[in-house]
Formats: sequence, C-alpha cells, structure tokens
Amino acid sequence: MSNSQLSVQLYSVRDALAADQEATLKRLTDIGYRQAELFGFGPDADVSAVHNAGLATPSAHANFIARGTDYAAYFGAAAAAGVEVLIDPAIAAERFATADGVKGIADDLNEAAAVAAAHGVALGYHNHWWELEGDIEGLSPLEYLASITDQAVVFEVDTYWVEVGGRRAVDVLKQIGERVAFIHVKDGDASRDTKKQLPSGAGVIPVLDILAAAPQALRVVEFDDFDGDIFAGLTESFEFLTKNGVTA
Repeated sequence: MSNSQLSVQLYSVRDALAADQEATLKRLTDIGYRQAELFGFGPDADVSAVHNAGLATPSAHANFIARGTDYAAYFGAAAAAGVEVLIDPAIAAERFATADGVKGIADDLNEAAAVAAAHGVALGYHNHWWELEGDIEGLSPLEYLASITDQAVVFEVDTYWVEVGGRRAVDVLKQIGERVAFIHVKDGDASRDTKKQLPSGAGVIPVLDILAAAPQALRVVEFDDFDGDIFAGLTESFEFLTKNGVTA
C-alpha cells in the first residue's frame, strides 16, 4: 500500500460510475482520494480506468466464498490488478446464527486464504450488522469468527454496521486487534436506513474514537446510500478525516 491511510469504496458512486466512469473517477481524485476499493470484482474485471485515473486499488470486494467458485481465478485476477486483499463483503446471516455455522464459515475462509497466499494475495471478510447480533461463547459471531480463523485471514470492520448491530465498534476493533486491516468509515443515525447515512463527523458514530482504536487499518470511506450529492458527502468525509490526522 502507499503512504496514504485513506481510500474510498467505489460502491458509494456506483450510479455515477455507470453514467460516466471517467468523469466520476476524476471527481474522486479532484477531492483528493488516491486509493479506491473496488466492488463486484471478478476474474474478468478490468480496472485499467481506475488506475489510469490515478487511483491505486489495494482492496476489492468480491462475493466468492462458499459458492463453488474458482478461488484461483479470483486471486490470480486480484494479483494482476494490483489488489493486495480480496474481501468477501457478505456471508448469509443464517450461517452466523450458531457456533457450528460460524465454524463452517471459518473453514471456508481458511481454505480460500491458502489459495490467496499462493497468489501473493490476502483474504479478508467485511461485516454487516447480523454478524454482531447474538452471542457465541461470550463474543459476537464476528469476534468468534476472528478467534477461530487462521491468522492469514484479515478483517475489514464496517464500523457503522457494528454499531447498528448493537456493539461498540471500538470494543470490536480492540478484540480483533491487528488483524483489522481495513475499516469502513461512515456515519449517520446508526439505523438500517441507508438514506440516513451522513459524512464522517456529522452523525452519532464515534468516528474519532474508532480511528484511534485501529491505527493500523486503512480508512475506507463508504456510503451505502446518501440523501444528497454523493460527491459533497465524500468531500465532507475527506475533509473531516484529513483534518483529524488521516494522511491522504
């Protein structure tokens, strides 16, 4: 990764990308972003436009765990695209409901991580709210998963969804520790209504405490949705984070 501690999840601007990819990527770099997280990544992904715009791609989201997919094809493509960590963004909620279910997820992640390592890539997992609901041996299902997976598996903790799930993001970050390689930084009213998400520092999420709890993690700005000009929201988040010590 570069010296930058900041990235942006391109899912935030999915509609703008579909309308005008080149202009959208330029607007992101004009704001000051120098890294981006890809979404919907696959073996046939072409990320040249992102790179040509001046955005590095240290991470990417791809739904590939436990779907009978060709792991080697995914991780080979990730390596070719300059992606250092390929992250599965969601595994079905019902699999997190029991200890046995989470153990099955751990087996899947461990298997995929071994293939990733052979391609010089790491494997990550990204949470929503359901991985924080419930209790397994005194831990949330996400924390329990971290405790039983190989050390090679890293985590992208979506700090907003942790709070929605009823846990304190700061506590979860401390529990998972150094294996938190990325955090999704977003704000809002801590509800599932994505239209109520807000720029960092404008809602109820303790963003500065979260940043302090995971100094090693790349900060990835994301909006699942936004009731306003998404570029204004991304600019406000960028300005808040850089004002508070995040290196762009």
